[in-house]
Amino acid sequence: MTYSSIGLLALLVQLIINYDVFRKDTSDNPIPAHKTYRRFLLSVMLYYVTDILWGVLDAFHLTALLYADTVVYYIAMALSVLMWTQYVVSYLNEKTKFSRLLYEAGKIFFIFEMIVLIINLFMPVMFSFDDDGTYMPYFARHITFVAQVILFLLASVHTLIFGRTASKRKQLRYKTIGFFGIEMCVLISIQVYFPLLPLYSIGCMLGTCLLHTFVLENEKLEYQKKLEKMIQYNREQKQELGSVKNLAYTDVLTGVKSKRAYMEEIERIDLKIAGGCIKEFGVAVFDLNGLKKINDTLGHDEGDRYIRSGCAIICDTFTHSPVYRIGGDEFAVILTGQDYLNRDSLITGFNIQMEKNQRSSSVVISTGIDIFSTENDKQYSSVFERADKKMYDRKQLLKSL
Repeated sequence: MTYSSIGLLALLVQLIINYDVFRKDTSDNPIPAHKTYRRFLLSVMLYYVTDILWGVLDAFHLTALLYADTVVYYIAMALSVLMWTQYVVSYLNEKTKFSRLLYEAGKIFFIFEMIVLIINLFMPVMFSFDDDGTYMPYFARHITFVAQVILFLLASVHTLIFGRTASKRKQLRYKTIGFFGIEMCVLISIQVYFPLLPLYSIGCMLGTCLLHTFVLENEKLEYQKKLEKMIQYNREQKQELGSVKNLAYTDVLTGVKSKRAYMEEIERIDLKIAGGCIKEFGVAVFDLNGLKKINDTLGHDEGDRYIRSGCAIICDTFTHSPVYRIGGDEFAVILTGQDYLNRDSLITGFNIQMEKNQRSSSVVISTGIDIFSTENDKQYSSVFERADKKMYDRKQLLKSL
């Protein structure tokens, strides 16, 4: 029963550390050769089960069942070697003659094992049990173990050579895969002389633990870092796009919303009007008086300061609504919320201030305002045109003062 306890321990350890390998879908797994490695683990688990049963059946001297279990034992062992060679070839992912040779050698070994086990049913060439139930190995068993050692050794040497030119992080993975094969070679060689020791199970248990830690987890860590870099890159791209968008939607000179932002807002308002989703808004149109004269006499730098000063007055008055610069000296405010409700008092105060500015030769701004009518207005431009006409009337009035 001590023999079976090693196999049981190995089976439990493999199930625990490789839980994520068995649980997750392999179709979109980022780890290289994940499907092949999963098949290798399943073949090793089958071997563990046969090894556990072998110890139990031997302890109770159930020779007939022990013979059947030993057949499955050798099939599972051959299958694990086949899956291992396929995993190594798949993991290295190189299209060379040696890789193809190693891949086919694993298949040939498995077929050879099946043939020998069939022959053993009629003539003991692999193993048998005497009348006392004692296990008796024969020459074909030794050939099987030698073939296994050769396959594990070839796969290990090839992996180690292949990994010499890889990066340091990848070299660790290749060395681990290579060490697994060498470790199996040593333990299989010992088991030839001590057939009743569970060395193959011990080797697979230690090897799969190393593979999980230094290959699978290492691959996951690298993939996670790549994913984090991609997320960071996408975040930076979004930030850059956001910065570009802010530049496009912000007037450089004044800092208020640009004409492009204004045109897009008009499109949104027209859609709301068409859908009956908007009930009230107002439009105030502004034009700076005397900008051309300032540019011609004092220069464009002074003209820019004049524009910024006029924009500041508009923004200070209409603090709850978006302000747009829609031309060189033209601004528009779409009145919402408190500004819409208090529009009359705001415009009255604004016009009084402009008349004072007119007398003190300060910034003078003409303005006109109108509001949306659900009955008469089918689009934004109707409201704007009425406000624009009132602005020009106001401009003429200010010139006459």
